[in-house]
Amino acid sequence: MEVNIHYAKTHLSRLLQRVAAGEEITIARAGVPMARLVPLEAARARRPLDLDRGVYAVPEDFDAPLPPEILAGFNHPPTRAHGF
Repeated sequence: MEVNIHYAKTHLSRLLQRVAAGEEITIARAGVPMARLVPLEAARARRPLDLDRGVYAVPEDFDAPLPPEILAGFNHPPTRAHGF
């Protein structure tokens, strides 16, 4: 179904009901398609936590200070090359 912008603004609730039922609606300006209302994909079920419990081991020193040679790489002043 294709509707103009005025109709879409006036009847948005009605159009959304049709979209929820699976229909796609194109919104046009002067007959030129500008946007499309489409139904969202069904939400995926959330994955349960702890699926990987025991697969990975966090080392005891995971939060220890970084060695100076690695830390030096983080202490450069921002440059334009990095978008700053």
